[in-house]
Amino acid sequence: MAKYRLVLLRHGEGAWTKENRFCSWVDQKLSSDGIKEAQNCGKHLKALGFEFDLVFTSVLSRSIQTAWLILEEMGQEWVPIQSSWRLNERHYGALIGLNRAEMALNHGEEQVKIWRRSYDVTPPPISESHPYYAEIYNDRRYKCSDVPQEHLPKAESLKDVLDRLLPYWNEKIVPELKSGKMILISAHGNSSRALLKHVEGISDEDIINVTLPTGVPILLELDENLHPLGPHQFLGDQEAIQAAIKKVEDQGKVKSAEK
Repeated sequence: MAKYRLVLLRHGEGAWTKENRFCSWVDQKLSSDGIKEAQNCGKHLKALGFEFDLVFTSVLSRSIQTAWLILEEMGQEWVPIQSSWRLNERHYGALIGLNRAEMALNHGEEQVKIWRRSYDVTPPPISESHPYYAEIYNDRRYKCSDVPQEHLPKAESLKDVLDRLLPYWNEKIVPELKSGKMILISAHGNSSRALLKHVEGISDEDIINVTLPTGVPILLELDENLHPLGPHQFLGDQEAIQAAIKKVEDQGKVKSAEK
């Protein structure tokens, strides 16, 4: 019997996800498909009887919008939401805005997989001449963060994401879990992967093969020490979920016509 239960998910499809671009810290709303994913996620969680007490999101719109849509579908709009940059997507540095398939054509699929999925490889940092630098670092949401703007990352490995996420997990989320609250975390592909790595003890080598589809809730059942009672569970139609995982994995591959 689980002492604590937690639902974690990667937000619904964003506009740049559809275009197969590294979105990272550029703020994007959900695509029309992403809106449907979030709504379907809410319907499914409601059908399963979930009742949330608290929701955590990043400060990026696609994460927050997903949470709103889920709560609306569940009739739980009143549930409090807390947002932090520490749940943001991984900062992809100079890769932000680039097309993954084109990168695979130019640099090889293996290199793109390492940039996207490895644990401790950091992409080249973003520079002030980057077309999205000003948009990110002049954004008012980061003037309210718990670190000075000059200390915000310019590029991150998955290890860096875990390092900046762990204080928030330990100081904010864990006490709420241990108080008995049912929590939903609406985050991103890499912040969710980092958290799964920590909670489930996934090795540095194996985390490269962990892929999360958009808009699919993940159930974690934990004991009194917050150790998992089993592997994380994707909730929903398992065949459709596996197809969605393959779709995400294929984003980093050269398109057939270009091979």
